[in-house]
Amino acid sequence: MSVNATPSAHRRSWLRRYWFDIPLWKRIIPAFILGVAVGVLYGEDATRLQWMGDIFVRLARMLVAPLIFFTITAGVIGMGDPKRLGSLGIRALLLFAGTALIAATVGVILGLLLEPGVGVSLLGVKPQTINAGRTLSEQLLAIIPLNPVQALADGDMLAIIFFAIFFAIAVLTLGARAQPLNAVIGIASEAMMKMIIFVMETAPFGVFGLMAAVVGANGLGAFVNVSLLALGTLAGCAIQLLVVHTGIIALLGRLSPARYLRGAVDALVVAFSTSSSSASLPVEMAIAEKRFGLHKTILSTVLPVGVGIARDGTAMFVALLSMFAIQALGITPTLTDLALVVAVSTLLALGAPPIPSAAMFMMAAVLSVVGISDAQAAIIVGFILPFDRLLDMMRTVVNVSTNMVNATVMARWSGEMDVDIYTGRHAADAADRGS
Repeated sequence: MSVNATPSAHRRSWLRRYWFDIPLWKRIIPAFILGVAVGVLYGEDATRLQWMGDIFVRLARMLVAPLIFFTITAGVIGMGDPKRLGSLGIRALLLFAGTALIAATVGVILGLLLEPGVGVSLLGVKPQTINAGRTLSEQLLAIIPLNPVQALADGDMLAIIFFAIFFAIAVLTLGARAQPLNAVIGIASEAMMKMIIFVMETAPFGVFGLMAAVVGANGLGAFVNVSLLALGTLAGCAIQLLVVHTGIIALLGRLSPARYLRGAVDALVVAFSTSSSSASLPVEMAIAEKRFGLHKTILSTVLPVGVGIARDGTAMFVALLSMFAIQALGITPTLTDLALVVAVSTLLALGAPPIPSAAMFMMAAVLSVVGISDAQAAIIVGFILPFDRLLDMMRTVVNVSTNMVNATVMARWSGEMDVDIYTGRHAADAADRGS
């Protein structure tokens, strides 16, 4: 330490070197491993550390509703042309629906190949309460909030997105008179991003607490009874992430799949550890800008919208879980039944809430199309629910990847992307200039 350096300055330098300068994922993975080890060693006592994970998840979710509102509003206003929004929105929706359809098909095929439900005993399983599914007309009407403030308070993502887009379009029609309001919205969006940076520094501690509590409560052998379902979920997630998503990046985006996987790792680790697409959004947005070179037009619209509809992992799992239920109940599905499972799983996944284990309770609507009652579906939920945490963690990784992949492709198509940032040319040029 130099003569002029103060002790507090030295401490700040040490903290930066050994904490802030280390990439987030390199801090999260050791915390994850340590949490698992603590859960194994201390068992039920490790659940006392759940509060650390709860704090992180609550901090992240605290930001989601205002983040989505301000970023979408600022992004739409930044487009400057409502017609462009319509074109962008339609293409994005078709892309999200297409990848979800592929994922649901993968889930059904894996269910047929692995037969995870064959021979499963449901004796002694207590039915779980399942809320009655909404009809299509009810789902569409629910997108329009009766009270936008209530939608923000409830975290109703699709309603928030609808109101934000509607509000932004209205602001655009005001022209130059809206400049002061535009500035306020832009500053609010930037302030939300700053809050994200602060919250993400707590992620390693949150991951540690979550893992210790989960492993302490369930142990490492909790998935023996559903090993084939877990294997199918892992295989489906791997296929969607490593084959479908990288294929989309290469074929539709004409970009390097390897660079995508390296750049996305922070968000995928957060998604796995928190089981929450909402909690992962802040990391996705930072990665999209700093590593993938996405412009704010895409960054502030497609990514927040994707939190509500990027559900490849959910579509795959709902379809696979439906096959598990059909087999466990001794039903032989027809080709029509399989097609209905794929179609309904896709539609439900696009509107699924970004919360842990939501897919478990969506399954009843899928099973109803093949003649399985809510009471029977409740028994299936009761059987799987105690083991769902790790399965949810895996499919959330795919959901988050869906969002980043589709946003990157949309940015590539619309010219709203700095490809040099994605390829690393900016960094190489800067190194050349420094040498």
